[in-house]
Amino acid sequence: MTASVLRTLDATGHSTWWVQTAAGAVRIDTAATTTAELLADRTAIDAAAGGADAVPVETLALVSPLTAPCRVVAQMTNFRSHVVDAGMKPDTVPMTFFRKSSGSISGPFDDIVKPGHVRLLDYEVEIGIVFAKALPVGTQVTADNLSEYVAGLVITNDVSARDLQLPKTQFYEAKSYPTFTPVGPALVLLDADELKRFTDLRLRLTVNGEVRQDAVVAGDMLYGPLEAIQALTGFQRLDAGDLLLTGTPVGTALSAPPKPIEMIGNLLPAHVKWKAFFKRQANNPKYLQDGDVVELTVATDDGAIDLGAQRTVVRYAG
Repeated sequence: MTASVLRTLDATGHSTWWVQTAAGAVRIDTAATTTAELLADRTAIDAAAGGADAVPVETLALVSPLTAPCRVVAQMTNFRSHVVDAGMKPDTVPMTFFRKSSGSISGPFDDIVKPGHVRLLDYEVEIGIVFAKALPVGTQVTADNLSEYVAGLVITNDVSARDLQLPKTQFYEAKSYPTFTPVGPALVLLDADELKRFTDLRLRLTVNGEVRQDAVVAGDMLYGPLEAIQALTGFQRLDAGDLLLTGTPVGTALSAPPKPIEMIGNLLPAHVKWKAFFKRQANNPKYLQDGDVVELTVATDDGAIDLGAQRTVVRYAG
């Protein structure tokens, strides 16, 4: 059975952990201060899941169920629909990773703060995988033991400053500002059978109530969790509490220009090409504006697995 773990902070800034039940949220009796420590205390989580003394979830000021520092690794262009929208061919796209700073992690209801120098702020609903234990380089991960290494799933928003990402051809800076990785509200722990339903999950994102992204993993994701983790363990150590973002479907504000415009642009000097590109993008109303409300959900259509609902408001710094 799934177990939805929540986190709040007390007056001194220390973590308090909860399990969401049908009656509300039950406090977990644990001394854990980090997500990794909590995952090692599964007995306490299970005890709380069967406990009483629940409080209404809506009375809790929830923060990210994932604590920092941790590793944040992300898969790039990992949905067919997104690849096509980016002007590429899905069958030719390799498995690619990039890193984000864990300083970008924020809560599921915190504001997304756009730095003053950023012009084009974009969104990407993604499923985050949280690791259960250490995976040193060379760890043999198979379909049979995958659930031993995957603790559960979280909703994530891979917020991106496109005007920084594209000209510099690197992702780290453009995706690592504070509040650029909202996580939660829940860390949903899954058993082996539940994890097999990963492909049934539907990712959905709206801005001010308008649906921007809505897709099911099955048939759209290029490289699933097993393939991604097998590739990562070939060169990257991972530990309990680390996070893997698994890509986003079509519907982001950024979209590839029509082919004729792209071909002409490729003939121009780089500074001229980017100036023209950003002039066009400045007229794109889909980029996030001050006060926009961004809402994300990830769940199976039958509700058997539900990662909850994230709601953030965009604020322009300065």
